[in-house]
Amino acid sequence: MADVFGMETYSDVQSWNNGPLKDTGDLRRKYNFGDRVSELAIAQDPFFRFVSQVAKKPTDDPEFKFTEQRHSYHKRYAYVTAHGASSSVSSTGDATIAAGAVDEGDTYYFKMGSDYKSSGNISSIYGQSASAVDVGDAGTAPAFFLPDQVIKINYRDENESVAADLLIPTGYILAKILSVTAVSNTHQILKTEIVKGVATAQDLMWASASAPVSATYDLSVAGNLEPKRCYVVGSAHAQGSGYPESWKDQPFSTAFGLTQIFKTAMAMDNTTRATVLKYEPNEFARIWRTKLIEHKFDIEQALLFGSQGTDNGGTQYTEGAVSFITNYGNIFDGSGIGGTGTKSQDDFLDDMSEFLDPRYNNANATLFMCSTDTYNWMHKLSGYFSANVQKVADSSASLGRADFSIAGRKNVYGLDVTQVFTPYGAMNLVRNIHLDGTDVKILAINMSQCAYRPLVGNGLNRDTAVYVGVQTLENSGVDRRVDLIQTEAGMEWRMPEAHAVWK
Repeated sequence: MADVFGMETYSDVQSWNNGPLKDTGDLRRKYNFGDRVSELAIAQDPFFRFVSQVAKKPTDDPEFKFTEQRHSYHKRYAYVTAHGASSSVSSTGDATIAAGAVDEGDTYYFKMGSDYKSSGNISSIYGQSASAVDVGDAGTAPAFFLPDQVIKINYRDENESVAADLLIPTGYILAKILSVTAVSNTHQILKTEIVKGVATAQDLMWASASAPVSATYDLSVAGNLEPKRCYVVGSAHAQGSGYPESWKDQPFSTAFGLTQIFKTAMAMDNTTRATVLKYEPNEFARIWRTKLIEHKFDIEQALLFGSQGTDNGGTQYTEGAVSFITNYGNIFDGSGIGGTGTKSQDDFLDDMSEFLDPRYNNANATLFMCSTDTYNWMHKLSGYFSANVQKVADSSASLGRADFSIAGRKNVYGLDVTQVFTPYGAMNLVRNIHLDGTDVKILAINMSQCAYRPLVGNGLNRDTAVYVGVQTLENSGVDRRVDLIQTEAGMEWRMPEAHAVWK
């Protein structure tokens, strides 16, 4: 019996009907395509192509667990939530420090809270108010304060009334920590000695009911949160003093993912297989040319739109990019993107500045996938059409700005990748036709914080494979032939703050 597969070269895979003859035993063999299936129809499945090339990591468990690590580099900050001249600390919500209260050498108390969990360094994420971590939540007490540290606390003019200036500090206080007292697991009270004070009454830049920092309010790090944050600015010790206390962070958190079994079958009765047609003599071979592409197309759709879970029958579903990022990642307003949208270059760069702020997301997204209308919109914003100058600048000048520009295409793993230069670095932009017709305009995916995980273990490789002749006339008595393509793999998603969606 003639087999339609030729396995010697990639060109043979493209021309299966020209393959060599195989006997019945060879017909039933398994052909591993795990490392080659992504090479088929590259442009129509860009995410699968990228993730299988740069982030393929086999798993030996269909329910795999993994660890996230958020470093403490930018997490040693806290907010003043109350203060006073006594250890009881004022709880009136008044930010004002009276004249003479914080002169050099004075003893003063500050109640400090943070907006991230000490275990895992997990903080709020743009657009995810349901899972917001607010100051004073359980497990958010800042654990890094130690005696003899010096802290910096910003203040503003007490008489300031212009709303735009309320987040602009006019100076700062320095205070040396004398002792630290825990308040449950939500706050720390610092007894301090003022090192650098202020002679006149001032308002502290702080977090309170009137100046919140939760995800239900403004999460802009540079614009809203940073002026209110208090940092350690070193330590000061007396001559001949001993070693200081220490602290240990806990930067790890865990999550899990599931593999999913994908199957594509090709069945044809032997009468049809033996019939010679006019344009494509071998109908079975013609159809088989598309089956691996069809299989890969299905995987791409699942890796984008799947939702992780297990149904009552035990069938597992893996998590897709859109589901993960929409439920846990950064969400930015994309309603004005594409077509006749009104979102400007300035608006988009504001989003980028929030997303790529190293104090918030310490990793740059390496792949931006977008729908067709968004792909065109990005070219328009870069000055591709002069009619869009009004969208890239507030003035009526005839020329737009050059800080947002298309550099042209480059080839990455066989894909055409457009580089868009912005003040926050180069965006690697890929058109993904699977996003057309959805509410998703742009997916920003950090390829170092996700992985494609085929199931491999105990000598079995469940990555994409073709099982030829799973049913034939010889082995079943049924006058037909059935071949099967099967993949068991899942997506691992880490660090939701490293991924974003515009929708």
